[in-house]
Amino acid sequence: MIPFKTIQELINKHSSLEMDLSSGKIDKKFFAEKSKEYSDLNEIIEVAKKYISYEKDKIELEKILEDQSSDKELLKIAENEIKDLQSQFKKNEKKLKLFLLPKDEADKKNAIIEIRAGTGGLEASLFASDLFKMYEKVSHKKKWNIELISISRSEAKGLKEVIASIKGTNIYSTLKYESGVHRVQRVPDTETQGRVHTSAATVAVLPEAEEVDLKINDSDLRIDVFRAGGPGGQSVNTTDSAVRITHIPTGLSVSQQDEKSQHKNKAKGMKILRARLYELERSKIDQQRSQDRKNKIGTGDRSERIRTYNFPQGRVTDHRINLTLHKLEEFLEGEAFDEMIESLTLQAQEESLSKL
Repeated sequence: MIPFKTIQELINKHSSLEMDLSSGKIDKKFFAEKSKEYSDLNEIIEVAKKYISYEKDKIELEKILEDQSSDKELLKIAENEIKDLQSQFKKNEKKLKLFLLPKDEADKKNAIIEIRAGTGGLEASLFASDLFKMYEKVSHKKKWNIELISISRSEAKGLKEVIASIKGTNIYSTLKYESGVHRVQRVPDTETQGRVHTSAATVAVLPEAEEVDLKINDSDLRIDVFRAGGPGGQSVNTTDSAVRITHIPTGLSVSQQDEKSQHKNKAKGMKILRARLYELERSKIDQQRSQDRKNKIGTGDRSERIRTYNFPQGRVTDHRINLTLHKLEEFLEGEAFDEMIESLTLQAQEESLSKL
């Protein structure tokens, strides 16, 4: 049970922020921060007040039940109300626990998604293309903005690699569980014997880091320029427009050559590099906090097999939560995507609550 003192502090904080914001006396540099805090508390304040009033409401109903003069109809109403009250209390308690869980500061950020063909040759690149189309459809349905950063095509409209930026509301919190190995089982178009082949593609979802999130010193970067061409290049340029940026302290390197402008390639490369460095730093902090940290639902291990798309049986299975949806076509169209994400989020929340 959550201490009532903890919940009362939330209510008091909400009232205090409300007074401060309506006073017009808040320093401008703190206004946005306090407004956000107030907005976050607004989402849970009614639940908090009901949680606090639980004991008082329960005592009043118990008095009716203990009153010998109460008629049977009133007693029955009181019995039903106390059952409803107890049921609502448990629901409110869970909502408050979720609200009080440590927040991932990256959840509300935009995301950079990287998809690469894995084992399986041409079929793997076709599957990588299918996955990217799925995320495009999900983005369209949610009215997110998806912007292509880098793309490397294979034969037959497949993709060796694609990197894109997705902007909108709470992007990273929605897509973070997509990181890992996605496996497909189907009969390739080139298969004459009708045999089912297994191929794979890796997906990495990184929170998009702003300049304020981490400082990158120019002295830590080595920037090489060269002529674009070959796989991934749109054309063989006559100028040195392609850019390779290396972060010397970590050895992380990003190459960008899709644009004909060296300046644009550098800007796109820095966006990818910043996201990878930010994720690297987050991973280090997580490991420092708990050396034996092993979540059932990972959000960053690209080597973990997380999901299988089985075409012959028309099903998609997430191995982390043992959930199978017999809606493969709908899933790839972005229709059943939310059902999977909600289940993953709920399981992750349950795991976090169990650790409290």
